[in-house]
Amino acid sequence: MDIFEQIPELLAAGESFSLAVIVGKAGSAPRESGARMLVRKDSSIIGTVGGGLLEAQVQQIAKKVLEERRPVFKKFSLTADQAAKEGMICGGQIEVLIHFVDASQASGHELYHRIREAIRSRERAWLITEIPTGPALKYKSPAQCLVTLDGRHTGQLDSGTARALIPRIGPVPELVSHEGGLFFAEPLREKDIVFIFGAGHVSQKLAPLTRLVGFRTVVLDDRSEFANRQRFQSADEIIVPDSFEGAMDGLEIDAQSYLVLLTRGHKHDKTLLRQALTTKAGYIGMIGSRRKRDAIYSALHEEGFARSEFDRVFSPIGLEIGAETPEEIAVSIVAELIRVRAGRTSHN
Repeated sequence: MDIFEQIPELLAAGESFSLAVIVGKAGSAPRESGARMLVRKDSSIIGTVGGGLLEAQVQQIAKKVLEERRPVFKKFSLTADQAAKEGMICGGQIEVLIHFVDASQASGHELYHRIREAIRSRERAWLITEIPTGPALKYKSPAQCLVTLDGRHTGQLDSGTARALIPRIGPVPELVSHEGGLFFAEPLREKDIVFIFGAGHVSQKLAPLTRLVGFRTVVLDDRSEFANRQRFQSADEIIVPDSFEGAMDGLEIDAQSYLVLLTRGHKHDKTLLRQALTTKAGYIGMIGSRRKRDAIYSALHEEGFARSEFDRVFSPIGLEIGAETPEEIAVSIVAELIRVRAGRTSHN
């Protein structure tokens, strides 16, 4: 689950919790800076900081933070033996901030609502968290703020400090020193978005998987009896266009967009591929046999598309794993999406 999606709901329900975030990493570690784990009063968790012994230790500290309502900033070291047990090559160190999030504080509600809003709208924003160190650890909850590209400031950390830090924030989360203080500065990563065109059996199996592995998931089909909340309960959004002609008009499609063409027929796939090739989508995948693919490519070539333009299309879609059932095909597709997202973009 996406923690930033869950937090506003928990706060609105009056539930306080502990929140652990990795703020520093050296060597081999299971998760990167910015990874979060939420620990509830019933000891259940949302998210992960890596699993295994490390996560168990963080959970124990988080329970204490829930009771005492004081933050903990701690460095964890993984020995070579521990790392081997966790499936890593060698040991490493991570620094974790664990703090209490109080549902009775209106400022927290506002901050996490704005964070969720910024992520949903794919707005460029930075989250800055003051690291309480030394004597301050005995009483101080970390001051935080969210700053958006247009200058809006939400949170308790003063805007002057935030403005001074933003120019120093790189593309990845990191610890930054400023005027004797230590801050965890992280650009909120815009969530990659999957547009699934077609709401048939494969799409129905695919949508929960893309959501599960961290993609914002949008399902589109011109048939409301197929594209509806009953069939796609996990989808972030469902769109029912009048037809697939112009179905991509108005969609915000960029390099972080993944277009998955799974319609009910050759005609609709060609219609959508024609539109997809004019976008800056980071991924275009089309279901079907090589024969069908080649026929569509030839037809679009006759319309004026260069043969080289088809090089960016993944078709037949999905990794070659011998998939046959809708469930297996969905697994092959989401595996390919993960590979592309990770930067390993070689075609089948």
